[in-house]
Amino acid sequence: MNTSKNAQKIRRMVIIAMFAAMAYVAMLVIHIKVSFLTLDVKDAVITLCGLYFGPLSALVISVLVPLIELITVSDTGLYGLIMNILGSVSFSVTASLIYKWKKSFSGAILALSSAAFVMTGMMMLGNLLVTPYFMGVDIATVRGMIPTLLLPFNLLKAIVNVGVVLLLYKHLSTALRKAGFLPRKSFSTSQAEGGSVAAKPSRLRIIAVSAAAVVLITGSLLIIFLVLGGNIGFGK
Repeated sequence: MNTSKNAQKIRRMVIIAMFAAMAYVAMLVIHIKVSFLTLDVKDAVITLCGLYFGPLSALVISVLVPLIELITVSDTGLYGLIMNILGSVSFSVTASLIYKWKKSFSGAILALSSAAFVMTGMMMLGNLLVTPYFMGVDIATVRGMIPTLLLPFNLLKAIVNVGVVLLLYKHLSTALRKAGFLPRKSFSTSQAEGGSVAAKPSRLRIIAVSAAAVVLITGSLLIIFLVLGGNIGFGK
């Protein structure tokens, strides 16, 4: 019994470490610069881990990945570390906490929507409190950037990460179940009797959610490039 529990703990640690590595790679490989701000999708990867394995895993990775970034490739130092942790924690932990309370499709939508607004609000607060100290500007200057840069950028960044989570969640969860990292779903009698008829709405939902995710991501990126003047980069 203890051996089985230890094996489960080890497997859990391994998969969480894999998500941390994927989040780091996502941050490293592709990023979009807008002024002094950077958009990447590491928060989506961290949130996926939180949705599968709970808010504590999301919290750990939200702190771990920015720390690794700080000592490897960061050019923003302590300022970047604080803002990265603030953004990742507010987005991924909010989403995974709500989803843990309500594990359903509607719960996932509520979780991701809440996470987007919480992260946007926290980044506004963080910019007002942290940016003046590290960037050497007064609060009035930062406040003036909120409507034209900080608010739209952080909201669009949150929407992009929501879109990535929606796009990958179902497909990745299926792969993790096949690999034995997640328990397989048990179907009720009514679902089993429904056969292929019951499966059809599920496939339609996946297609609809995937299409909506693509629209969210594409629309947000177009605004970032065409309105905010974003520039895409590969590597740091």
